[in-house]
Amino acid sequence: MTNKYPHLFSPIILGGQVFRNRIFNAPTGVALEPERYSTSYYERKALGGAASVCVGDACPNIAGRARQSQINIWNTDARQSLTNMAHSITRHGAVASMEILDAGNCASFSASLGYELYGPVDGVAMDGTPIHMMTEDKIMEAIEQHARAALYCKMCGYGMVTIHGGHGWLITQFLSNENTRTDRWGGDIEGRARLAVAIIDRIHQYCGEDFPVEIRIVGDEVYEGGYHIERGIAQALQLEGHADLIHVSTGSHERMEVFTITHPNMFLPDGCNAHYAAEIKKHVKTTPIATVGALSEPEQLEELIASGQVDVVEMARGLMCDPDLPIKLQTGHDDEVRKCMRCLYCFSKHMKSDIMNCAINPELGHEYENNTWPAPKVLKKVLVIGGGMAGMQGALEAAERGHQVILCEKNDSLGGALLCEEKVPFKEKLHQYIELQKRLISREKNIEVRLNTTVTPALVEEIKPDAILACLGARPVKPAIPGIDGANVFGAEEVYKDPDKAGKNVVILGGGLVGMELAIFLSMQGRKCTIIEMQPDVNDGGNMLQGLAIWTQFQQYGIHVSTSTKAVEINDKGVLCEFTGVKPAPGFRFGMPALTPDGEEGTKFYEADTVIYAVGQKPLREEAEAFRFQAPEYYQVGDCIVPKDIWTATSGAYYIARDIGRF
Repeated sequence: MTNKYPHLFSPIILGGQVFRNRIFNAPTGVALEPERYSTSYYERKALGGAASVCVGDACPNIAGRARQSQINIWNTDARQSLTNMAHSITRHGAVASMEILDAGNCASFSASLGYELYGPVDGVAMDGTPIHMMTEDKIMEAIEQHARAALYCKMCGYGMVTIHGGHGWLITQFLSNENTRTDRWGGDIEGRARLAVAIIDRIHQYCGEDFPVEIRIVGDEVYEGGYHIERGIAQALQLEGHADLIHVSTGSHERMEVFTITHPNMFLPDGCNAHYAAEIKKHVKTTPIATVGALSEPEQLEELIASGQVDVVEMARGLMCDPDLPIKLQTGHDDEVRKCMRCLYCFSKHMKSDIMNCAINPELGHEYENNTWPAPKVLKKVLVIGGGMAGMQGALEAAERGHQVILCEKNDSLGGALLCEEKVPFKEKLHQYIELQKRLISREKNIEVRLNTTVTPALVEEIKPDAILACLGARPVKPAIPGIDGANVFGAEEVYKDPDKAGKNVVILGGGLVGMELAIFLSMQGRKCTIIEMQPDVNDGGNMLQGLAIWTQFQQYGIHVSTSTKAVEINDKGVLCEFTGVKPAPGFRFGMPALTPDGEEGTKFYEADTVIYAVGQKPLREEAEAFRFQAPEYYQVGDCIVPKDIWTATSGAYYIARDIGRF
């Protein structure tokens, strides 16, 4: 059998270490408690075939932590846990790597405990904490701390370390424009890159020349006032011959306007940051180059290696979404890869709670429990009512566990309400996921699909299931506003399906994700969009990073939002609104500024040739309730309980399906 991706699956040698392919798992900063959860999280990536699995992020000194969850490698307290984690990775044939990150003047967590902040120059942090310029002795101490930490990681069984020299942390601070030093640690590029070079060289002195050291750098900071690709190239040339792998990222954690470029959002193209690594590769001849960001398309991964643009592709969210991506590509199952939608749900959840979940991979963050979940005692006939997100996932998982499944969908296709977004370019990965689920269902011998089938109590009596999963979903709410039935008024779902229904000047009622994303979709086609939201704030559904990504699109397309604004009447010229005067409650917002109404009181008429409502969903609870006592086991799943998000639907169905057959 000839592999379709020969360059992607050719080995690479870094230092004295052999890596089985060119797919590296980039660090994700996950330190789940208890420790066995973290171990299982990283082990799952190795089991899936990645060549290297990088554990992130670890701090080399107690005063350099940006957050509490950073792994302790400044002393040996965690030796047993870190050794177990390394073994869990290496026993599957992957190389275990440890990311080493000193936050420098961004060490906000350490500062909150009373430690002083240090950086290349004196300054003041955003919260007012003083920043002290690192003396020569302090810099040498930092170099030693990195080297001792790397040696400790090597002793614990890690075959490589990854120095985080990007995204606004300590090493980047020396490279950036904020470094105004005039001594040997500043000035020209040699001085600015001296810290990174010294750390790498010292690690090799401690650990041996054969011990590979990867360094993540920023090729271009991509914000006004930051440095650009010319300095990225110059930095890489300084690192050439010292680092064993130069891993090129972009942007900064500390600049909100580029946060979702560093971590590419769904509005950006696949591999959107790869050209920075490719440009650096043109100049660096002896040290391999890696790229990262928005990578999931197999053909693109192969082409990046085959064309010589880069030597390694690194994936974080891509392997969180589908940790089996490498082994699927290697064994000819590339049409079964679950591709990251870049919805940023995982990152938002992690930032809020230190929990990691994926909208379409219910296993993520729960790898340990999944390994210990008991097999069903009794195999059953399962009726799944509804073929949307929850229904498809529930059917697949029930069938995987050996149950006989009948999946009924009232429409002529599986996919549910989200099929309406098929034409939305930034939802391409969502459509691919729906098609994947349909494809997997068609291949599952334990699933019988009945399309164009409305389930009735009589049909259930005929089928006689042992268990019912009611996944009926929800329907859009049509607000009771005078004029809502006008010829120029549509529901969001109608316009998603047929965007030609929208005129040039659009008012959207509802500032949730559905309405905001629809405004972006229509703006991409040249429409002028205004969003009217009755609440004092828009609603990102708890996905604050998607909210940030949406805000960048609002700025790009000039989408206007008026909050605390209530539509009171619609006519063929537009919408009459009144201002509620309600102000947003104080609270944390990540990057997206507080929005305000267009007025404090009174009314305003918004001209529009098209009005679209996107004010929420009504769960089909009563319809689902009709089947409650028609099988010994009955479960309501997904939006027919409370309309929420894709993760709630998929994970809920996944775990309920796993529970079937216990008795």
